[in-house]
Amino acid sequence: MPQLYYPKELSWLAFNERVLQEAQDINNPVIERVRFLGIFSNNQDEFFRVKVPDLKRKALLKKAEGNLNALNKYQTLLDNIQEKVLAFNAKFNQAYQDIQQELKKNDIEIVSHEQLSAYHQEWLKQYFTDKVLRYTQPLIVSNLIDFPSCIEDHLTYLFVELSNQEKYQYAAIEVPCTETNRFVLLPKEKDNNVQKIILLDDVVCFSLTDIFKGLFAFDSIIAYSFKMTRDAEYLLSEQDLDDSILMKMTKSLKQRLHADPVRVVCDEEMPQRMEKRLKKLLGFTAYDSTLPGSRYRNFKDFINFPNVGKASLRYTKWRALDSKQFRKYNTTFEAISKQDILLHYPYHKFHHFKEFIRQASFDPAVTSIKLNVYRVAQKSQIIGSLLDAVRNGKKVTVNVELRARFDESNNIEWSKKMTDAGIKVLFGINSLKVHSKLCLINRQENGSIVKYAQVSTGNFNEDTAKIYTDLALFTKNQLIAEEVDNVFKFIEHSYKDFHFDHLLISPINQRKRLNQLVKNEIKNAKANLPAKIILKLNNLVDKKLIDKLYDASNAGVDIHLIIRGMCSLKPGLAGISERITVTSIVDRYLEHARVMLFHNNGAPLVFITSADWMARNIEDRVEVGLPIYFPPLKQQIIDMLELQMGDNCKARVIDQQQQNNYVTRDKHKKQSSQREIYQYLKLSERNE
Repeated sequence: MPQLYYPKELSWLAFNERVLQEAQDINNPVIERVRFLGIFSNNQDEFFRVKVPDLKRKALLKKAEGNLNALNKYQTLLDNIQEKVLAFNAKFNQAYQDIQQELKKNDIEIVSHEQLSAYHQEWLKQYFTDKVLRYTQPLIVSNLIDFPSCIEDHLTYLFVELSNQEKYQYAAIEVPCTETNRFVLLPKEKDNNVQKIILLDDVVCFSLTDIFKGLFAFDSIIAYSFKMTRDAEYLLSEQDLDDSILMKMTKSLKQRLHADPVRVVCDEEMPQRMEKRLKKLLGFTAYDSTLPGSRYRNFKDFINFPNVGKASLRYTKWRALDSKQFRKYNTTFEAISKQDILLHYPYHKFHHFKEFIRQASFDPAVTSIKLNVYRVAQKSQIIGSLLDAVRNGKKVTVNVELRARFDESNNIEWSKKMTDAGIKVLFGINSLKVHSKLCLINRQENGSIVKYAQVSTGNFNEDTAKIYTDLALFTKNQLIAEEVDNVFKFIEHSYKDFHFDHLLISPINQRKRLNQLVKNEIKNAKANLPAKIILKLNNLVDKKLIDKLYDASNAGVDIHLIIRGMCSLKPGLAGISERITVTSIVDRYLEHARVMLFHNNGAPLVFITSADWMARNIEDRVEVGLPIYFPPLKQQIIDMLELQMGDNCKARVIDQQQQNNYVTRDKHKKQSSQREIYQYLKLSERNE
């Protein structure tokens, strides 16, 4: 019997390898390739903050239980992860070298402090004194400090060794990237058109002597970069019943500052004595990862590599589209009253949703606004409009998910600000994360209350709306809007019984409805009727749902999956998944929209949803799946799925080993689905 499921942790690494492939792709503009290195690095950090600690805890638990078989399973998986990460590290370093050469060809050069001309040395001394020195705070290693608790996991550090007559003193210096730019553009020299860039790490290295002289005696001084990753899990204590969820989350976030380290990545040139000393100071165990790397650690900052050189070194900008349906009416409410409107971010402007909330904030007919907040921008115009709405006498209710990983602090601050302004702030359900993306506006029209709803696959976030592909439906369909209102009521009063005929709601009816939809296709296939399922998801790891897809494949249902990230399903297994194909698309935008299509014997059922097919999304979160009823919008989604299934530029085949081979083009013309979708929508708006 073959193994039916691919390990989700290894599948996550396979996804990040696809990101690395974009950095390696010479067809991508070179500055975008640099930024893909930053995205890859940021993803790896999250993997070691979330996935690896979870495996470590499970391994240690099985060891304590004496369950050697389970312990070996987790240890083997950790070993496989280490092996893959080391292989990625080599590919990453090679990609960075190749990119540096390509930058040089375009008169852009990343230089170290050893490569500075006399002119740039003088300039940099003054720059360090004026811009950097004030933020440089060495941490001196001694018995007086708890070294690991002083090192934060999202920062870059230099590990410094001061040598004096063969005696060593060690220190760590945080590279102050949050206070000043990581990339320093050096002034161009006379008769030299090359734009030289030095990283802040090297600026500090260049100035080491100036930092320590007069305070420490040393014959020589050297420094090498390192970055540490901590366990990102936090614990919500149930012991203090007097604590609010806000207080508990604030306490729990403080735990993260001192959580156990799980990985350190250091400059591969660091002498062995220094590396050994660093690992000992950090208290590393056999379950922790130590990785050698290139000169620069914390490549995530490379996401913001500066726009230098010719425009051709970056992606050609695609101007976000106006929705003509919104534009041809005086208000968003008039437009939605005429028909359902579907926006495709980032191809469409997020401005239309912001305008929806802005107009509601002062429209005399609007009585109330409800919104779910999972991740919002640090400077959010949306919340600004909600604050205005309260000032204008509207009743505003906002559910804030405080447990949105890595956005907890931002959400806590917004919660306090909204509460102080008079907004009714809810914190969801203790046992369930609220991950649905809903907005509901009540409006007085002709003597009665009419509900306007917006259901989205993505967050109400001005920043991510520029780089994540998401779908958002605006509707005045009262059947849908009433059920959206019931989701908000369920969040506030989860003990009450709610029934949903249209929406797929986790954890109420989502699994049951998905099973019914798959079973319907199986029934049609067994009756020799056309049967097909197309799923576009971020992750597919729920084994019960995977088994349903295996059953459907065996019954004769054709299944195509477009999975961006983790995929535990194995396609092409004889007698199990022969009718299933899986592809994954990684391109300039992050694929984030979740779409489900069931053929239904020629009367297709199409849904957009906030939920991936993961146990946590089906059972442990509040998620919403929305049926698309308006035929033109349904066809639009079907057309876009066809474009994605025809991608032969950025699509990879997900096979049983997840080797990430690109879809073969054969004699077909190039088809990049993101470009094709943009052109499709552009033409649609023009025709509208």
